[in-house]
Amino acid sequence: MGAQRILAKLRHDQPLSADDLTWIAGALADQTLSAAQAGAFAMGVCRNGLDQAGRVALTQAMCASGSVLTWDLDKPVLDKHSTGGVGDCVSLVLAPALAACGAYVPMISGRGLGHTGGTLDKLEAIPGVGVMLDEARLRAVVKQVGCAIVGATGDIAPADKRLYAVRDVTSTVDSLDLITASILSKKLAAGLEGLVLDVKVGSGAFMKDIDAARDLAQALVGTANAAGCPTRAVISDMSQPLVPSLGNALEVAEVMQVLRGEVRGPIVELCATLGGVLLAGAGLAKDAKAGAAMIETAIADGRAAERFGAMITALGGPVRFVEDWQRFLPEATVMREVTAQSSGYVQGIDGEALGLVVVALGGGRLIESDPVDPAVGLSRVVRLGTWVEKGQPLCVIHAARPMQADRALAAIRGAITLGDVATPIPDLIVEQVG
Repeated sequence: MGAQRILAKLRHDQPLSADDLTWIAGALADQTLSAAQAGAFAMGVCRNGLDQAGRVALTQAMCASGSVLTWDLDKPVLDKHSTGGVGDCVSLVLAPALAACGAYVPMISGRGLGHTGGTLDKLEAIPGVGVMLDEARLRAVVKQVGCAIVGATGDIAPADKRLYAVRDVTSTVDSLDLITASILSKKLAAGLEGLVLDVKVGSGAFMKDIDAARDLAQALVGTANAAGCPTRAVISDMSQPLVPSLGNALEVAEVMQVLRGEVRGPIVELCATLGGVLLAGAGLAKDAKAGAAMIETAIADGRAAERFGAMITALGGPVRFVEDWQRFLPEATVMREVTAQSSGYVQGIDGEALGLVVVALGGGRLIESDPVDPAVGLSRVVRLGTWVEKGQPLCVIHAARPMQADRALAAIRGAITLGDVATPIPDLIVEQVG
């Protein structure tokens, strides 16, 4: 009767003990908890919340539900995690840049969730890449390359794997407590010596306002540090896509242009800020500013691209992907410009709405079992503050069929607001926590 008793406590807004949360994590992992009960638990936590002690207990219990890695390496083991946004492909740039600066990065990542893209889905847009490595192979790739972006195997936080899927289909994705436990259970299981969290705020993020983002950042930092992993957070703006493309292969293309020095953009600023915090905290840089400069240099001089290429090859991808990436990425069969129906400055971009357009095109999932089309999405999305003439493009749709492109047109136009006056563009780096 464990599940019924715990769910009754949740329903009556009674605090759950560490023993209750440990039982739930174990029952999630060994399938004792039914799908209905898992959904009820997620909804109960979403509605009533946990206190700080409860968050720590749930996180540690979910981490301990599977294997916990330990490392014997000559440099710090570091990682970064984002709470999710649109056009956010930071991991694909930052992981190899950190490796080029002397860190080891076993980055356990996730798939698309809600309107946001998933790092693993982006990597799998590259032919041959496999992200589900066993522990021995993960260790070998990390030691050889310096970084490996992979999925959590069944041995890593199996309780989270079940709960992660439940959150997506029960509309409990934006629960502060479940986000905290989900992110940190996998990160703690990776045996990290330092972690930086990119907490997004704005229209394209799960957290739409600064107070909610700050609450999440503080919950994550407090929980991670209480669990023994030195952690800081950076709150970054997501009032527009980080790069001007949304969709798996399209975002990989943006990454390649950054790594090859063809484009800079805000993604480099964010990578430098996050990486600087990590390198300084791990003693690889004298301070965050010096660490940021190290990251920028690793990107500019091609060392990050070299590490990325080595990682892709180690994961089963093409040997010369960095040198000839355009040859390998899939392309959609239908491309259509979305033109402005009036002139004006781009005053607002509803990132969540654009992310849902990509999902509807087939680039994301409505349910866990949905296949993902790596080629579809949006490119050349206009930036805030840009003046657009009537008839000029707001973005380009990449679709598998003309009918899908037709359905996307109205939603895209509704997501981009034009006006006569240019509005202030928010700073990319909002604040730091911890």
